[in-house]
Amino acid sequence: MRLFEHMLKGRGNWLLLVFLAGLLVLTLAAKTGQTAKNNSEVKQMKQPELNVLNDAEKAVIIDKGTERAFTGKYHDNYQAGLYLCRQCNAPLYRADDKFKSGCGWPSFDDELPGAVKKIKDADGRRIEIVCSKCGGHLGHVFSGEKMTPKNSRHCVNSISMQFVDAKSNQYGRAIFGGGCFWGVEYYLQQQPGVIMTTVGYSGGKTAYPTYREVCTGKTGHIEVLEVIFDPAVTDFTKLTKYFFKIHNPTQLNRQGPDIGEQYSSVIFYANETQRKAAEKIIADLQKQGIKVVTKVIPAVRFWPAEGYHQNYYRKKGGVPYCHGPVKKK
Repeated sequence: MRLFEHMLKGRGNWLLLVFLAGLLVLTLAAKTGQTAKNNSEVKQMKQPELNVLNDAEKAVIIDKGTERAFTGKYHDNYQAGLYLCRQCNAPLYRADDKFKSGCGWPSFDDELPGAVKKIKDADGRRIEIVCSKCGGHLGHVFSGEKMTPKNSRHCVNSISMQFVDAKSNQYGRAIFGGGCFWGVEYYLQQQPGVIMTTVGYSGGKTAYPTYREVCTGKTGHIEVLEVIFDPAVTDFTKLTKYFFKIHNPTQLNRQGPDIGEQYSSVIFYANETQRKAAEKIIADLQKQGIKVVTKVIPAVRFWPAEGYHQNYYRKKGGVPYCHGPVKKK
């Protein structure tokens, strides 16, 4: 009898262990399923919205084909504006960086920061370029040809892109100079509606200026920030008002400890609408007793700065030493 009770007791313990083990398995399965669901949702959220492509576009963008030379609609287009990815609308190239190479395809000697990804081509020899956002095939990049001072040629299929004229309302563009461009970029790139920022130089006489050349004060260039923004979310006036909040517009040819013409406070306007908006904001500040020295002048060619200057504080960490949101009195 005692032996039977002992066996029954042992069988009960065994059944309890089986029950607990089963419960553990079910719990882990549920968590795994939830994790997989969450990961799926994250991937779905990050997946860019893609445009519907026709067969010719798929042959190049998806299947990595090449359109025939001199047949693309953009190979001889030199209007001011932006070139976007045909598949996902991400900005890729500015028209200022396009040049005549004679190769039969649109050629650029620079891309917008972070817009293009470079990978080794399947042929093992060339470097393929794809859209960083959606992975769509663009073409190939070549170096060492010495066609421009940047010594780089992005050979892009026209069919992989769509062109947005500078006068279009699809994207907005603004150029501000307010001292060291690192700090101006740090704050403006955080504003709602800002799609992309690029630091660079403008206003001078030297083509393809380098940072060292600008620092000599002989080029006439000013450190500036190019802002590409979504007009459906923000506008030039909002960005300009914020620009005046993050730097001191009463300092002539300097900003904090940075002294020199390259650190001037300036707004390069693209059209009369921008000019009037900038001048009105300045007039309002002057009515408040603020002696603004910011120049408002027509936009000229923008020259992107070296790669190590782009997104400086995002890569380095920290905050700007002479910029910051301040309430003007």
